[in-house]
Parts: sequence; structure tokens; C-alpha cells
Amino acid sequence: MNKRTILHIDGDAFYASVELLHNPALRGKPMAVGGDVEARHGIVLAKSPEAKRCGVKTGMALWQARQCCPDIIFMPPNFEQYLRFSRLLREIIGEYTDLIESFGLDECWADLSLLGDGEYFAQRTRRQVRHELGITVSVGVSWNKIFAKLGSDQRKPDGQFIITRENVKQTVWPLPAEDLLGVGRATTRKLHNLGLRTIGDIATTPPEILQSHLHKWGLYLHAFANGLDDSPVTPSSHERAIKSVGNSWTTPRDLLNEQDCHIVFTGLAESVAERLRELGLCGKVVQISLRDSELHSFERQLTLQKPTCLASELSAATMQLLRAHYDWQKPLRSIGLRAAQLVPAIEQVQLSLFDDEQSRLRQESIERTVDGLRRRFGHHAIAPGLMGIDRQLGRLNAKADHTIHPVGYF
Repeated sequence: MNKRTILHIDGDAFYASVELLHNPALRGKPMAVGGDVEARHGIVLAKSPEAKRCGVKTGMALWQARQCCPDIIFMPPNFEQYLRFSRLLREIIGEYTDLIESFGLDECWADLSLLGDGEYFAQRTRRQVRHELGITVSVGVSWNKIFAKLGSDQRKPDGQFIITRENVKQTVWPLPAEDLLGVGRATTRKLHNLGLRTIGDIATTPPEILQSHLHKWGLYLHAFANGLDDSPVTPSSHERAIKSVGNSWTTPRDLLNEQDCHIVFTGLAESVAERLRELGLCGKVVQISLRDSELHSFERQLTLQKPTCLASELSAATMQLLRAHYDWQKPLRSIGLRAAQLVPAIEQVQLSLFDDEQSRLRQESIERTVDGLRRRFGHHAIAPGLMGIDRQLGRLNAKADHTIHPVGYF
């Protein structure tokens, strides 16, 4: 482990760079890749340097980006194109090693321990990507994945940064605590309340103190800040086994009550269920994500009695979770639904004398019939009556609009 050489390769403004490559007329103009601005759908996924200089940030709501930069041009995401460039990027890295672990479409780790010279291969990778693909990447080099990713953030765009055991205290410890992978907004607030503002503060705080305030996560952060990450680079690809199927929607207006959520969750459940059936899978766990009007978010999940690919059962589970965990102090801006712990559909077909399996089979037959009608006549050719209550919310076609989400590290 002492001689590990790990690279983290991060596409610079990846989605925006691919769009500019195919739309040269946009070069030099403030541009961002996002969703439907008129429908208030989505966030900024990537932005051009010109938009960045205006204060536009990745993750910012589209209307906020427009306030920062009135002349900004929004491009709808083209995930087919991004997937293609993602594969091309990994093909270049694959010339050096087959130990490549994806972290979303635009990032990956590569283990070059057998080759050794991380600085040389960082330079070579950057040059090759620039010449062959016409985009740029930033590369971090270290002996572990956490610091390699941290390094790729330090010299953007088209740069590289090397973190060694000898320079950690000089290069890593002065950085803000929130730069460490796994430190989000909520954890940042907790750390600041403890007077911990840098990665060095985390590294030098006794682990038992961090554990008392952050529980087990405090021990992880202490280890990460000290470079004690020995997790392997696990070969992966976008064709790997699917771990979950989900959709989320930033709604055209705030959701004010349970009925509003029921309409949207119904649309999301239909999308997730149809995709599960196409894949021949059922989900054991239903997860919901909620983001309120002040952009605070949280997730909750429920283990089902039986795995399902039925929209009706997914929707019922989402409402059960919503009623149990949300108090409506603030309206909701976006909600999401995900089916997890997936199993092949054939595994869950075990008839029981005590369950109404015939009713479930009839419901699945109905939903598959609806799938066929929509494929033939369009998504809105048939819809639950609930979707007609609110025309803004009822027009959701989550399956057509679904976003590819990065695979998490943890």
C-alpha cells in the first residue's frame, strides 16, 4: 500500500465543454447546461468560464443563474453525448490500466501503482485528452483515493496537483474542511460549531471528540483528513449492475400540501416502475428525497414487505414516508423517488396463500398494458385521473426527462 499511485481524473466543466465542442458559436458566451428554464425544471449542471465569472455556480437553480447573468444561454442536457465522451475518456485511461473506478460521468479514479510515475501519467493523460477529445481534464495524484480527488480540485482547469505523504501538512491541512470528500453543508455547519474550519483541524482533533458529535462519520473524516484511506480502486463502468432506479423533479411551482406531492409522486412512481419492468427488476426498498423552498434537503427510506415493480405500490410507499417524516413548515421545491436493493423480478414471484398475488399480477398486467399504449401513442395518451387535478404538475413525464445521477463513493 505504501507505493500506491492513484489518479483522479475530472473533466473540466464536462457537460459544458462537450456542448461547446459541438456548438462553437457558443464559445466566448456565458452558457450553462441545465433543464427547462420556463418550467423551472432543474439546476445548473455545468457552466462555461464566462458564466462562472458572472457568479454562476454548479448546482444553482436556473432562475438564480439568470439573476447572476441575464445574458446566459441555457442548453438542455444531452446525456447520450456525455456518455459517449465519458466512454472515450475511459478508453484513453484504459491504455494505462484496467483499474478504473467511475465517479459519475465526468470523474474517475485510476490505479497506476504498477507504472509508478503519477506525475508523468497525469501530464500524458491531460495532453492526450486535450488532443484526441478536444476537452480538458484536471488530475490529482496521491497514494489514496480521497487525496487524489482533493488534488484534482486544486488546479482547474487543465491542471494537476500531487499530494504526497511528505507534503500533506503543507498542501492539504490548510484547505477548508468542506473540500474534503464527504463533508456536505450539514457536516460543515457541525464542524464550524466545533471550531473546526480546515482539514488540518479535523486531522488534529482527537477522534473520540469527532465521534461524540458526528458519530461514526466523525471517525471516517478523521481518517480521511490524515490520509488513512486504503480503499481499492474498484473496476467499474456505466454498464455495471444497476444498484437503483430513480427519478426526481424540480417542480414548476412549490408543492404546498400532500395532494401536490401525491400528483408528482404518482408521476415519478410510474416512471420508476416502467423502467424497473423494462430491466426485469423489482425493488425491495423505496427512498424519497425532499428539498424545501430554502434548498434544504433530506432522504428517508422504507423496506417493503415484498419487492415490487408496481407504480401503485411505489406511490403508496412514498406517501407513507412523506406523512411520517415531513411537517410542512416550508413548501417543497423538488422531490425524488428511488427504488433500491434490486432483485430480478422472477425471484419475487412466490405465490402465498396469505397474499393477494392474483390482484398484484392483474395490476402488473394493467401497468404493462399502459406501458405499451404510451410507447405507441405517447406518454400523455393515458394517465391516472389524479394527474388531471393540476395541469402544471400533471404534465410530468419523468421517464423521458430522467437525469443520470453520479454513483456515490460510499
